[in-house]
Amino acid sequence: MKSNTIDVAGIGQVLFERSMRAKHINISVKPFRGVRVAVPYGVSFDKAKQFAQSKRNWIKKHLYKMRQVEKEHETFSKHSTEINKAKAREKLVNRLNKLSEQHGFSYNKVFMRNQKTRWGSCSSKNNINLNMKLVRLPDEMIDYVLLHELVHTRIKNHTNAFWAELNKFVGDAREMSKKMKEYKVFLM
Repeated sequence: MKSNTIDVAGIGQVLFERSMRAKHINISVKPFRGVRVAVPYGVSFDKAKQFAQSKRNWIKKHLYKMRQVEKEHETFSKHSTEINKAKAREKLVNRLNKLSEQHGFSYNKVFMRNQKTRWGSCSSKNNINLNMKLVRLPDEMIDYVLLHELVHTRIKNHTNAFWAELNKFVGDAREMSKKMKEYKVFLM
């Protein structure tokens, strides 16, 4: 059996799924998906269920957080409008160009995406990918993401050197990174 949905006492429905990649039993709790237990081959679903029951308090805590995120998303969805990709591109690329000129950055191409997990990325060829949902964020946070990707045109990783360089443009970059987590509901 590849997967099985099992009712776990005190938690509710849990998806137990065989995983080629899992080396240990792994529990995840995600908005709109619920609780999933990755079960490595060689481990029975019964043993995985016992493990999930032993982690009941952890799961409940994360289910509570997940439901808060789902509520925020529902509230946001009721008040949000569709994003016009062309207008989003125009706004974001204009701001990216202004920031790159102002701070002496250069990049190759810009691509607009509609992603659920990332605000932006920078390729090894200095192509910048931007999530069109950025337009829903306050200008300060848009600038943070754009500058984050522009710094990646010079430093391709998240070492201390990267954060020190980003600090020159946004102040406390790590604090801004934490603040971005408040906006994760906008990604869904």
